[in-house]
Amino acid sequence: MQPRVTVILVARNGAQYLERTLAALAQQTRRPDSLVVVDAGSSDSSAALLTEAHPTQFVASAGRPTFGDSVIQGLKAAAPTDSNDDWLWLLGHDNAPAPRALAALLGAVEIAPSVAVAGPKLMRWDAPDTISSYGESITGLGTTVDLVSNELDQAQHDRRSDLLAVAAAGMLVRRRVWNELAGFDPALPHVDAALDFCVRVRLAGHRIVGVPAAHVASAGAPDLFGSRSDVSKSATARHARAAQLHRRLVYAPGAAVPLHWLTLLPLAITRSIAHLLTKNPAAIGGEFSAAFAALFGAGVAPARRNLRRTRTLGWGAITPLRMPAAEARELRVNRREALAVAEEGEALRPRAGFLSGGGAWITLALAAVGVVMFGPYLNATSLTGGGLLPLSATVSDLWTNVTYGWHEIAGGFTGAADPFAWVLAVLGSLTFWAPSLSVVALYLVALPLAGLAAWWCAARITERAWAPAVAAIAWALAPPFLAGLMDGRLGAVIAHLLLPWFVLALLGSTRRWSSAGAAALLFAAIVASAPILAPAMVLGWIAWAAAHTTSIPRLFAVPLPAVLLFVPLVVQQVARGNPLAILADPGVSVLSGSTVGWQLALGAPAGQLNGWAGLGALLGLPSLVAPIAVAVLLLPLAGLAGLALFLPGLRRSIPSLAVALVGFVTAVFSTHLSVAFAGSDSVTVWAGSGLSVYWLGLVGAAAVALDTLRRAAVAPALAASFALLVLAVPLLVAPLQGTTVVTKGNGRILPALVTAEAAARPTLGTLELVPQADGSLAATLHRGAGATLDDYSTLASTATDAGAARERIAVLAGNLASRSGYDSIAELDALGIGFILAPDTAPGDSTEARTVRSRAGEALDANPIFTAVGESSNGFLWRYDGAATDAERQPEQGATTPVGLAILLTQSIVLVMALLLAVPTSRRRRSTSTTDDEPDTDAEFEEDDNV
Repeated sequence: MQPRVTVILVARNGAQYLERTLAALAQQTRRPDSLVVVDAGSSDSSAALLTEAHPTQFVASAGRPTFGDSVIQGLKAAAPTDSNDDWLWLLGHDNAPAPRALAALLGAVEIAPSVAVAGPKLMRWDAPDTISSYGESITGLGTTVDLVSNELDQAQHDRRSDLLAVAAAGMLVRRRVWNELAGFDPALPHVDAALDFCVRVRLAGHRIVGVPAAHVASAGAPDLFGSRSDVSKSATARHARAAQLHRRLVYAPGAAVPLHWLTLLPLAITRSIAHLLTKNPAAIGGEFSAAFAALFGAGVAPARRNLRRTRTLGWGAITPLRMPAAEARELRVNRREALAVAEEGEALRPRAGFLSGGGAWITLALAAVGVVMFGPYLNATSLTGGGLLPLSATVSDLWTNVTYGWHEIAGGFTGAADPFAWVLAVLGSLTFWAPSLSVVALYLVALPLAGLAAWWCAARITERAWAPAVAAIAWALAPPFLAGLMDGRLGAVIAHLLLPWFVLALLGSTRRWSSAGAAALLFAAIVASAPILAPAMVLGWIAWAAAHTTSIPRLFAVPLPAVLLFVPLVVQQVARGNPLAILADPGVSVLSGSTVGWQLALGAPAGQLNGWAGLGALLGLPSLVAPIAVAVLLLPLAGLAGLALFLPGLRRSIPSLAVALVGFVTAVFSTHLSVAFAGSDSVTVWAGSGLSVYWLGLVGAAAVALDTLRRAAVAPALAASFALLVLAVPLLVAPLQGTTVVTKGNGRILPALVTAEAAARPTLGTLELVPQADGSLAATLHRGAGATLDDYSTLASTATDAGAARERIAVLAGNLASRSGYDSIAELDALGIGFILAPDTAPGDSTEARTVRSRAGEALDANPIFTAVGESSNGFLWRYDGAATDAERQPEQGATTPVGLAILLTQSIVLVMALLLAVPTSRRRRSTSTTDDEPDTDAEFEEDDNV
């Protein structure tokens, strides 16, 4: 009996494809017996085109039915039949069959009565010689695998006929089998509907074959059906995962379903971590969406009943047709490599090699200079002075201080930790056996680290060796960087070291998730170390995002960790009515010398022209000589930066000079922003951090100019390098002369006796009385071994209201420092104070400071409750023996409170996600050279991000 074929053609907004599809149907050598067309809610001219084809039946569906539902509606309109030789040919509006397609499909099923489904070889709509899809399978875990995808058709797969599944497009299915199995599963509206149907066909005792001689052109995947635009990769991943989880619950034995159900969320979390590692964060939302859909979806039970009703064979019947995990993995790798080769069309110009371009030699030279410069610190266990103090003695204490909770400093308060505490915790963990040693190591390698960062950053936007070489020297010898090292401004030093790496990561963030993750971590670290840079960093991020709108999903993640680190602090500072305090320098508040705009333009953040003013005074030169000398030494670099505006390459030089302008404005703003206090003195934000950004822009523009000058760059490069080296001499020799405030420490903050007793009594109090220039006393209550650098908080240094705790300490200190009838025993006992420490005055201190120090010493000597211990490295020490009990109990630590725990978990999760993104896990490849006029500023390396 002659088989009867009914074509079910489903269209939704497919007018651009229908003309070719309908013409292809009319040209079939074996004409179908009837044509049923279904307009599935089109809003274009699809319905008119379908009508003009004079179909046997026309069905107009309301709403937006799925492809499977539309086929069922079309089948209801078809003539009924009981024949076993009736076949349905399923086509979409974008499926144009070759003239002999139907004949080939029927020829395959006529010689094999056990076949219930036959599938054609789907060819790309725009490339008829390329196979879009031919056969589907699943792995042992149920993952869908396309057997053939986007391969040039060379008949290499024509021997493959017996398949587990075929695509819905062009599928020829026996009508009786379709009816018995109730068609496609309505719970699979996007993908895997044909796969699931074919699996049920197999389990019902029928066969499925692929027919390589039958070609059908296809314009897209099932989830593109009826879509006016491309479906995002995240949506595709979500659909695939939802379909996989649904099939898993349907196919699982009854006893295993509860176990699968309980593991849905843990699996989503685990797979999300894997997506971060494979640089595919866009799939994370789909993981949880699919998991919740499977958890609470209503489609599993009906699908299990339908499967149980129609299944006649066990699951072993399809085992030979499953794809082994190793084979599926190899297939994915091969396709990734093929895609990588196909996408290598955009090539880049060659860059200067790190070894051949002199980067290694410059780094070694800077390392030698750094070791000689900081030679006095080689045997130090910690550094003190200026803004430096030892870190906590243990790594656990370091990480405890990153949490929201109780802070002992400034009399004690409950509040948010500075984001800089995270940076210190990471830094201290590098030398976990002695956290303070990490700061010493950082000083010793600071110059080569700075040069290394600048070299790679400059090499990223240039192609010749002189540009990154000069950039490395200029950045390592930058005046604000060296001044920060001399003053012990650890936060500014770290920000300077990280700025070139941030630029490098930001340039790559438009193409690679790993670069976006690295940029996010670096953004957070820089802003945490130097909060004054936050406006400049945000402005730069916005400008970069505006220039790369197609990469906004990646770029959106860049400031996210920093925002979450600062939110608790911002909330508290805003609640205090002091929002600008979030820009205060973290750590110890250090007074800065006064400076003016022209000095900032010369790169001097503290007003001493980076040691040249002192050198001129030492040599007896007029005061004008120092600024003139500094200006002359800066002229080669500044001249190159200005020259960049008149040379080719404005796409690189103008952004660099814009960065310099933003940095200079930031530095000027810093000198007018006073939000912190050091004793009785108001402290302005240090201008050096802004000058680092200013210097970054100048160096970038100079590097572009040198790159453009080509062979003519040798003389200006040598002149600039020599001038910068001479400019840095006063600061380079300062540590050797012992004229810096940074000195070797022994790891102690308080005298040895206090530290020894604090080991047994962690809450032991030590009241430190520091004379001020105006004749007042600054009273600080230390707990245990003293406040370490990671104990300090800007909530304390920027507080405008003394608060009850500070007032209590101030009253006690004032009465102890003068002879009065005040009974201090009760307060000393209540506060657990066992020692009084009064630092000695320095030669340059004011007369008022000397007077108040002398008066305080006499009062303490005359007080019978104190015993003079004697001089120590920290000052004169008195002992109070009455403090036999610990201090009043403090509130519980923040990490154990609900608020503290929520803040810590949120920040930790986001930082870990950024870290997982930043970890390079994918193969990187270098592209070939090109002849463009300018180096590429978007990507030097490509990475398989799986997005």
